[in-house]
Amino acid sequence: MLELLTQPEAWIAFLTLTALELVLGIDNIIFISILVDRLPPESREVARRLGLFLAMFMRIALLLVLSWIVGATAPLFSVFSMAISWRDIILILGGLFLIWKSTKEIHHLVEGVEEVGTTRVASTFGSIIFQIILIDIVFSFDSIITAVGMVSEVEIMIAAVVISVGLMMLFAAPIGHFVSDHPTIKMLALSFLLVVGVALIADGLDTHVPKGYIYFAMAFSVVVEMLNIRLRKKTVG
Repeated sequence: MLELLTQPEAWIAFLTLTALELVLGIDNIIFISILVDRLPPESREVARRLGLFLAMFMRIALLLVLSWIVGATAPLFSVFSMAISWRDIILILGGLFLIWKSTKEIHHLVEGVEEVGTTRVASTFGSIIFQIILIDIVFSFDSIITAVGMVSEVEIMIAAVVISVGLMMLFAAPIGHFVSDHPTIKMLALSFLLVVGVALIADGLDTHVPKGYIYFAMAFSVVVEMLNIRLRKKTVG
């Protein structure tokens, strides 16, 4: 471990992997922010931090079973001459869950179901944490598969995961509050998660969609919406 601290290559790998983990963690932060928004205000911060802690521990746990991770990419069976592995199954199921959850939240937002007490069952803390765990598994698996392809030292991977989750915790609350306070931004975030779900399914079916394209489109949309928000405030003022 001490030898790694004196190697420039190790530091470069650590910084690169930390940055990559932060980028891949954007999906997680947005999903957690939208989920905890359905809890009472006094429980949201606890659920948000717990969700990110679970994401960190799942990533570390997966790093400690790297032999299984590598084996999870081996084909299990074929469908229409397409090889399917455990990784593909997890990505496809995770993508379907994201599409279902995003569509449901968009329906609530558009139809105003949340305001009608008789038609909505209140979300419990346990149910929200359970949903966070499910999507954490998918995002953690996808993240660790990427990390394994970049770095061979487990110590560097674990350090990058811990630092990146720590940074995510710093930004998770402001991002969550901003998304909650602006319905149009929340709609954009849900649409983003819907696209990520489709991309996960495509990836599970051996059709890789570069996430850079998705992130760029989302960032461009957010910038445009920020300008719209400023314009609306200026018009009202």
